[in-house]
Amino acid sequence: MELLASLVAEERWLFPAFLVMYAAIYCVGQLLVFRRWAPRQRLDGASCLISLFHGTPAALAAAGAILALPAGSRSFAAPNERLQEHVLDYSVAYFTMDLLHYLAFLPGDVLFIAHHLATLFVFLTCRYIVRHGAYALLVLLVLAEVTSLLQNVWTLAGIWRDQSPAAARVYGALSPPFYVLYTLVRGVAGPFFLLKMTVFYLSGQAVDVIPWWVRISWIVVVGTAIAVSNLWIWNLWMELFRERKQAMAKAKKDT
Repeated sequence: MELLASLVAEERWLFPAFLVMYAAIYCVGQLLVFRRWAPRQRLDGASCLISLFHGTPAALAAAGAILALPAGSRSFAAPNERLQEHVLDYSVAYFTMDLLHYLAFLPGDVLFIAHHLATLFVFLTCRYIVRHGAYALLVLLVLAEVTSLLQNVWTLAGIWRDQSPAAARVYGALSPPFYVLYTLVRGVAGPFFLLKMTVFYLSGQAVDVIPWWVRISWIVVVGTAIAVSNLWIWNLWMELFRERKQAMAKAKKDT
C-alpha cells in the first residue's frame, strides 16, 4: 500500500526508468542466470525472467489502482488517474523490452511480435492519446497476468524438462492446475468482461472522450487475443489428454 501511495504522489514520467529496469533484468538473465543454457533456451529463459518481474507485480498494481478508485469512477470512459497511467507505463516498458528481444533474436516468431505490437497499440492509445478508459484495460491486465507466475514457472520447467527429471516432474505437476486456472480466466472471466466492455463502447456512451476507431480497435484486439489464448490452451489440454492416454495404455501393456 505504501508503494501505491508513493506512485500516486509521483509526478515524473516513469516509463524510461521502467524500461531501464527491464533491460537490466534481461541482461542479468542472459549473462548470469541462464548463461549455461543452450542459446535458444537462454533466450526463452531471459524472456521469462522479465515476464516474472512484470506479471504478478503488474496484476497487483492494477488491482490496487482499481480498488483505489471510488466505485462511481470505475467506468469504461472515466479519465485516467495518475496511478493508472504509472501502471500502464510499467506494462508498456515490459512489452517494449520483450518486443525488442523478439525483433533482435527471434524475428520469425510472428505471433508473439504481433501480440506485443497489438498490446502496445492498446496501452499507448489509452495512455497517451485518449487518456481515458484505463479502468477497462487494468481489469484486462489483471485477468491477463493473474496466471503469469504459474505460467512462467511452468514454461521454465518445460524448457528444462528434457535435461532435468526434477524439471520434468515440476512441469507435469503444474500443467493441470495451470491449465484449469488459465481456462477459467481466459475462457470465462475474460470473455464475460469483454462482452461488458463491448456493449458499453458500442452503445456510444464514450463517444465524447474515446473516438470510435479507438473503441473498435480495442474490442478487436482484445477479442482476438482472447480467442488465440483459448485456442492455445485447448491445444495444451488435447496434448495433456493424449499424453495421459498413452501413459495409461503403456502401463496397461506392461502389466
